[in-house]
Amino acid sequence: MIDRGARISTGTLARAVAYGLGTGAAVLLLVGIPTVLIPNPWFSRMVPTRPQDYAFLALTVLLSALIGATYAFPAACPLQEGKLTAGGFLSFLAVGCPVCNKIVVLALGTTGAMRYFEPAQPLLAIAGIALLGYALFVRLRATRHAWWPSST
Repeated sequence: MIDRGARISTGTLARAVAYGLGTGAAVLLLVGIPTVLIPNPWFSRMVPTRPQDYAFLALTVLLSALIGATYAFPAACPLQEGKLTAGGFLSFLAVGCPVCNKIVVLALGTTGAMRYFEPAQPLLAIAGIALLGYALFVRLRATRHAWWPSST
């Protein structure tokens, strides 16, 4: 049982920072390396990166890090892991090279990937960021209710 009048300890805050930094770094590497937003020798990209790709990656990393930090705090809510995973996956699709995605090329062909999938990528990014934002909202709301008494 959580004491509703309890204060957040320094250890809990340090753990939250560590969880957030770890989650943010993991998402940055898991999305940035295969999509070649972080240059590397293992993957290549047929279509040049766009400035919006970096903006979507930054928002994804930021929101994922904030969600990760909430796992240091007790909360009586669903964990929202599905939304975190789905948001990260949609962001991965949104910043990736459209013709490097084998599933998209198999389904639409190279021309279809460029004609239909590439223009839809910003919509995928918005959907992914919306899922991450909603997951963060639910986690913060549950954390707030767990730590601070309601005013009613």
